[in-house]
Amino acid sequence: MPSAKPASTSAWPGTREFRVTSRHHEDAAGSQCSFDLQPVDGQALPEFRPGQFLTFDLDVTPGSPEGPVATRAITRCYSLSDRPEPTHYRVTIKRVPAPAEHPGFAPGLSSNHFHDHVQVGDILHVKAPAGHFVLDPDPNVPAVLIAGGIGITPMMSMLRWCGARQPQRVVHLYYGLRNSGEHAFKQQLEEMAASHPALRLNIVYSRPGESDLQGRDYQHHGHVDVELLRRTLPHGRRQFYVCGPPAMMQTLVPALAEWGVPVADIHYEAFGPASVKLPGAAVAAAPTATAVEVRFERSGRTLIWDGQDASLLDFAERHGVQVESGCRSGSCGSCETRLLQGRLQYDQAPDHDVAPGHGLLCVGRPSSALVLEA
Repeated sequence: MPSAKPASTSAWPGTREFRVTSRHHEDAAGSQCSFDLQPVDGQALPEFRPGQFLTFDLDVTPGSPEGPVATRAITRCYSLSDRPEPTHYRVTIKRVPAPAEHPGFAPGLSSNHFHDHVQVGDILHVKAPAGHFVLDPDPNVPAVLIAGGIGITPMMSMLRWCGARQPQRVVHLYYGLRNSGEHAFKQQLEEMAASHPALRLNIVYSRPGESDLQGRDYQHHGHVDVELLRRTLPHGRRQFYVCGPPAMMQTLVPALAEWGVPVADIHYEAFGPASVKLPGAAVAAAPTATAVEVRFERSGRTLIWDGQDASLLDFAERHGVQVESGCRSGSCGSCETRLLQGRLQYDQAPDHDVAPGHGLLCVGRPSSALVLEA
């Protein structure tokens, strides 16, 4: 790729145009695709912190049995999957099919748009790197990276950064997936481990295929759990980084704390909503259980919150109120809304830095009657 002009002093406000310069699949099944992005303006990119994500403003045309429907604007977040480079960024996106148990449900709108429609040469509108799920740069503390499925993407950023900046740092990777068909970055991970003795790979298959060979394709059969960590990790302090589906987050993260890992040494990010409760962590006051009014000022709707929904975003969507959203886990800030009246409660503090007088609907619930600007 061509060299970039000198870097600006800070990340950009709003969105910036990026051109897709390449796309390629990372797994044998073709379900995970990487997109390399280069800024149209040619200015050098700010250096992000390994583990951060990009936020995309997209115009998509959903499909239906009767054909395409009206184009709609959506916002989605995807983790950066490479080390910082001044000339380009890379994200890796997994195609989300309709749920197997609900084949009539729609597949993932954004992921299928990327896989089916975003091609080399296309221009995308991208917000600056963000997020607090980032690698501690202290090279003296071993890092334990635990990924489930597409949760490997921020770990690839951390691994590539360590390989370039801290090649002697001890890093343990535990990567849980079903089999080699969905084993993303397989060759790259094996090459990194071969060239960096401080990187210890622990690939875990839950349903190995007939041609998958333990010791060659994977090291462990089953799932990534505390018992596996007990057996394979040396003694001493470590920083743990966990990213995976809700089931992994809800079981493994609390289990680490119960094992004795200090809460300050456990860092995690879920893709999709996940409620993670750590022993000893501060617990937010319970949201109101009584029915309260929620007024969506811009939409002109007044509704009664009855506690059936996990979040105000779910509540709004169930009642047909359109609210912008992205990560749905309190990280990107796409659903940040001004509170005209009332207060929100969170099960845990959002990752996104919420502006005073505002709230995140994707992880918030009312603790009083509300008037929202949305």
